[in-house]
Amino acid sequence: MTKLQEPFERLLDRLEPSVIVCDTFLAWMVGVGNRRNIPVASLWATPALAFTVLQHIDLMVQNGHFPVNLSEKGNEQIDYIPGIPPMRIEDLSTIFTGNGQVMHRLREAISLVPKTQYLLFTTIYELESHTIDALRNIIPIPIYSIGPAIPYFNLKDNDNDNDYGSVQWLNSQPKSSVLYVSQGSFLSVSKAQIDEIIVGVKNSGVRFLWVAHGEASRIKELCGSDEGVVVPWCDQLKVLCHPSIGGFWSHCGWNSTKEGIFAGVPFLTYPIFADQIPNSKTIVEDWKIGWKVRRGIGKEEQLVTREEIARLVRRVMDLESEEGKEMRKRAKELREICRRATSEGGSAETDIDAFIREISLSNNL
Repeated sequence: MTKLQEPFERLLDRLEPSVIVCDTFLAWMVGVGNRRNIPVASLWATPALAFTVLQHIDLMVQNGHFPVNLSEKGNEQIDYIPGIPPMRIEDLSTIFTGNGQVMHRLREAISLVPKTQYLLFTTIYELESHTIDALRNIIPIPIYSIGPAIPYFNLKDNDNDNDYGSVQWLNSQPKSSVLYVSQGSFLSVSKAQIDEIIVGVKNSGVRFLWVAHGEASRIKELCGSDEGVVVPWCDQLKVLCHPSIGGFWSHCGWNSTKEGIFAGVPFLTYPIFADQIPNSKTIVEDWKIGWKVRRGIGKEEQLVTREEIARLVRRVMDLESEEGKEMRKRAKELREICRRATSEGGSAETDIDAFIREISLSNNL
């Protein structure tokens, strides 16, 4: 990424920016901004929880939890990091068990954040208030929660001719009857598990809209087209907000997680790597708006059978069960929190306004 520095500096020679907003991982930009006396805002694009865990690796070392040993300590609790609920070692991001060079770069990037002038989180304050407040106590720069950073403006007017007929098909389905399946990438998922997922969804008898890329032909081959539709792309947020959608099978990427919350639908989680793992834990155990499908990570992973998958799909789509009603109630409550935060005068708008005002004052604009 440092190959970007020279052309970026040439660009700055022609501009007079009031602030540099950069991804936290682009650590070299901090030095560029400080050298040129340009304020730098570090933008963290995954949950504040993920940032906080990285911020407190020294505590993990003291408690014998880093370096991570999943086989021996995977079920041990991390209950000492300020601002986050207790979590198991196995619920950590896979970066803690992956390439040591990646972790080194992450720790370097985190260490440079106090040398920036602002820290921005693409989150809803109300969803991570304890985490944000704890960070404000230890990081000596202004911290802003600028909202979900998802395309929620003018959803009703966002007609897209390239949705492969998905919305038209949804328009003909009963309310809350369709499971939306968006696994992202099946990276690191075995072919045997992929087939179990496909057949399990089919055998559930539940209507489904499945967005797939490389696996589309395999899904169509095993599923047919009696109960569902397979498309290569759709406007995800628009689909999730459609009244026919009753559940969301997700890999739990941060943007997908926020879009599911904004839509107010329950989840079936199948995380693969990185922050998807702790996001799944948050969805299932803290927010209690979903069930986890995948069991174990890496060498500890267990095959989830088609029978188990079919049962979970029917369970999450059951509109009459008491547990289903409670889950949908909580999902709707989180949706309202999200909608209020992104409305006029909400916490996201307030923090964005405060950030802009701070930039304006520091530059005498």
